[in-house]
Amino acid sequence: MLPTQLSALLADPAAGVCEALDLVSCVDQGLVDGLARVAPSAFDGLADAFSGSPLRDRVAEAVDKIAAGSISDEHLLALAGARSALFGAVHDALLSQADTALGRTRLPWPGRVGDAATAGNLLAGSRSWLRELAITGWRGVDHDLVTAAGQIIAAALAEPRLRRLATLLDGLAAELRACSPIATMDRPPVRRWGDLWSRAMLLTQDGGRTTPSEPVTGRLLLLGADVHEHATAVQVQIHGILETPGTAPRLVRTSVAAPKVDTIVGPAVWRLFAAHPVLLGALAERLALDVTDMPLLDSGDLVWSDARAKAGPPADPFATARVLLPTAAAPAVPPLERHPARLAEPVLVEGYKATDGAFTIGEATIAVDTTRLPSCGPLTPQLVTASQACIGLLRWDAGAWSLQPVAVLTTAKRQPVAVHTTDWALGPTDPKVVKAAAAAGDAVAVLRERAGRLLRK
Repeated sequence: MLPTQLSALLADPAAGVCEALDLVSCVDQGLVDGLARVAPSAFDGLADAFSGSPLRDRVAEAVDKIAAGSISDEHLLALAGARSALFGAVHDALLSQADTALGRTRLPWPGRVGDAATAGNLLAGSRSWLRELAITGWRGVDHDLVTAAGQIIAAALAEPRLRRLATLLDGLAAELRACSPIATMDRPPVRRWGDLWSRAMLLTQDGGRTTPSEPVTGRLLLLGADVHEHATAVQVQIHGILETPGTAPRLVRTSVAAPKVDTIVGPAVWRLFAAHPVLLGALAERLALDVTDMPLLDSGDLVWSDARAKAGPPADPFATARVLLPTAAAPAVPPLERHPARLAEPVLVEGYKATDGAFTIGEATIAVDTTRLPSCGPLTPQLVTASQACIGLLRWDAGAWSLQPVAVLTTAKRQPVAVHTTDWALGPTDPKVVKAAAAAGDAVAVLRERAGRLLRK
């Protein structure tokens, strides 16, 4: 990233971003207090904002009915749609700013629509629970209201076409249950819960549509990976560049996920992905991958299958970033994914002056978010500060851009050394970490042995 590119990126966001986020905050505050208790004029600004859009009539009617206390599923769908559209507008403005600064070409959204599920009773039941949440408000949620969704969630989880909606509802219910009594919380996560509620409402309307895909064959060059780790699940999201015959290189992602328990932490997390040895080997040894008929979604996501991939020769991610990243085409963003929190654009940053928590290039300074560094890899804040080059993900949070490192180039014993978040995908290479892991024991092996013993009983 050049100084001029960073300066353009860090310029003031497009006009209207702050105003759109203020309108989202009004909706979120209504969900905190409960739509049955909002002031009659609480959402007037929302109706005005959509007066020139295709949603004008639906949003205006929803605002009027909510103010009158007559709230139906249709009105809540309009409210959720308006909230998501505001975030979509903010997302598009920020992404356009990033693409312009980086000179990045983005593919258009093809607009293909998959088949919809037909479990209308489950969708209606889900909407009913979400309606009760909105009318009651987060402050009024109690144990009875949370547990009321149990049967619907269990039935939806059993329906493969509704798995995304069911998982979202299950997670929301679990968070509400864990935070109860919410009325006593000082700062409930209103933005997050608003996101989950509005996304769920739209998914109940969408009906759990399948996502169209096309098979692709070519060479996948890996750039780096972001590890999303929670107490009960872990996901590795890999960013790379796909080269296919007859087409220009394009940015793609692929993800693998696994359930876990909170006792599995650090390098032991990689043991959960034993079903993907080809991918883990490529991540740890920095190899190219030859993929054959791998499904590629319109969002630029490869549906990973080890059976459709073969390890190739070594491929330096920093060389890939220098040569191919500037001209690689970025994928379109699906309509429901247009949210600032989703922004994670791969970039190569060089020639910076690293300080604690920031990189300075020329006269521009960008914050470096080292809180996202996973504990399952060797990359540390100290290595980031001592680095000379960095592959990172551009993110936008709390009104500003930041960089999340996924790989750095530093110096050890006067030799250049690359350190990636995925270097321990086949097991830790640091002798101290290996010794500590041996002393602590293999948590994954112990849990599998206990699970096997229970199943045999």
